[in-house]
Amino acid sequence: MTTIIRDPGRLFAPATVMVEHRADGSRILRSPMTLGAVPARLGDHLERWAAEAPERTFIAERGADGEWARVSYAEALARVRAVATWLLGQNLSVERPVVVLSDNSVEHAILMLAAMHIGVPVSAISQAYSLVSKDFAKLKSNIEHITPGVIFVEHHARFAPALAAIAPLHDGVVVAGTAGGAGEGAVPFAALLERTDAAAVDAAYAQVNGHTIAKFLFTSGSVGAPKAVINTQHMICSNQQAKAQIWPFLEAQPPVIVDWLPWSHTFGSNHNFNMVLRNGGTLYLDAGKPVPGALFETSLKNLREVSPTVYLNVPRGFDMLVSALHEDAGLREAFFKNLQVIFYAAAALPQHLYDELNRLSLETLGFQVPLVSGWGSTETAPLCTDSHFAPERSGVIGIPIPGTELKLVPSADKMEVRVRGHNVMPGYWKLPELSKAAFDEEGFYKIGDAVEFVDPTKPQKGLLFDGRVGEDFKLVTGTWVHVGALRMKGLDALVPVAQDIVVTGHDRDEIGFLIFPNIPELRKLSANLPADASVEELLHQPSVRAMVARGLARLKKEGGGSAGSAARAMLLVEPPSIDAGEITDKGYINQRLVLTRRADLVLRLHADEPDHSVILPAGAA
Repeated sequence: MTTIIRDPGRLFAPATVMVEHRADGSRILRSPMTLGAVPARLGDHLERWAAEAPERTFIAERGADGEWARVSYAEALARVRAVATWLLGQNLSVERPVVVLSDNSVEHAILMLAAMHIGVPVSAISQAYSLVSKDFAKLKSNIEHITPGVIFVEHHARFAPALAAIAPLHDGVVVAGTAGGAGEGAVPFAALLERTDAAAVDAAYAQVNGHTIAKFLFTSGSVGAPKAVINTQHMICSNQQAKAQIWPFLEAQPPVIVDWLPWSHTFGSNHNFNMVLRNGGTLYLDAGKPVPGALFETSLKNLREVSPTVYLNVPRGFDMLVSALHEDAGLREAFFKNLQVIFYAAAALPQHLYDELNRLSLETLGFQVPLVSGWGSTETAPLCTDSHFAPERSGVIGIPIPGTELKLVPSADKMEVRVRGHNVMPGYWKLPELSKAAFDEEGFYKIGDAVEFVDPTKPQKGLLFDGRVGEDFKLVTGTWVHVGALRMKGLDALVPVAQDIVVTGHDRDEIGFLIFPNIPELRKLSANLPADASVEELLHQPSVRAMVARGLARLKKEGGGSAGSAARAMLLVEPPSIDAGEITDKGYINQRLVLTRRADLVLRLHADEPDHSVILPAGAA
């Protein structure tokens, strides 16, 4: 058996960064590493591994019998070429791309790769817009914007209402996945595999280059309305080349990952899926999700059976996983057995979860598995920075990757960060004015985030994410409130009550918290209530309110003045709404939209004479 590489000196490239100081107070950060040769097409990786490791499992998903159904690299390429043949007969183009409405699956992967193989853009749209949304407003907007020529759904019947809602908006062909059965008027996916025209596919493939549009990925809408981001072949290929240079162990030992993160998002698709493909790894599709009940149990079952070498998730996923690892020794052994790196993204990981994951790996293995993060966006394919070193604390997003420059610009009392490089989009599809406004005079993409140095005298220790520039606000005293940092402190102080926090107080004299509660944890702590007790009953429990009051008091005791703690809080009965844009399908909270949609609750929270729903710090009058 091959020994798993775990020596940090072999896992990561040396952490070094070049800093250029400018007279206007801005700084340019670059990696001293030159970006290596970038393939012309993502399909080059599939062609390579089908030739070099034809029998190796590329992708696997559970079949109807519950067993893993595996697809090798050779099988995947053969299917891609067959599906590409069918696509060539559908009059597709950048004006008529392939759209996928359902979540990850083998057929989704084959269709996605086939479209890109022949230069047709593919756009995976969040499944929540079809299955969770009540009015299909975002789905309709997206379909109108990119006018698909082919639409794929895994389970036709489940998506029938969504398909009916968008039927007047396109003239594309609907393809139905095998697992869900073909619906009326839909082409069964099996029909796409019936023949291969090798000459036609090869001719189309030869025309694909770095400028070819590979994907339209819609932004989550955390800032403004969702936009279709142009992702070129060069963007996504250069990102993976940079990743391989700073994580050299990926080439030495092809990664094995178990992943649920949706391909409608750049993290799950461009980062995770492409990392496996680029390095000849194996991807086990996790049909679970970090939500209480059967879906999360599915994820745990998968992790008991498949020990990943790299594990990637969002903070919500780690929150639930840590609890499960505590309770199940067998799960702990399987999870850590082959693990080389743990990677979190999409939002900062609360420090208490960071500490617990480190403690659990030390307890299980006798050493800590590097727990790292990176930073980027849909517009940057996605990685701009990476922690290819063991950080000192949570929230470190690393240093620039090869081929990418950061510009740090003073903004109030923060440093706004901007990005330029091979990984940056050419613009938003059919939105020329927004595209132009997204870049500064030097061609740096204005991503809207802020950063700070872990140690300004040692930039190689990395950058800390310092929140969204547009989220911060001032109290009436003129004191700046840094929402991102305060949210993280609040989550740590309010364990286990808070699932997430929205910070209030703009133009007021004190800060408040709107708290989305961690309902499963609170049910565990409220044994006196029946299992089917309503959320309202749960949140009115004196013990629950007392935990919030004590957490607020702890936060106040830690210091930081009026801008460093909350003077009042409210537990929210209604969870964040996907339809309203309050939350993305990966669990990121849109602070601004929550504050707008729940303006009445903000008024109640900050009333001069607060009602019974408002909780004050323990000991406050």
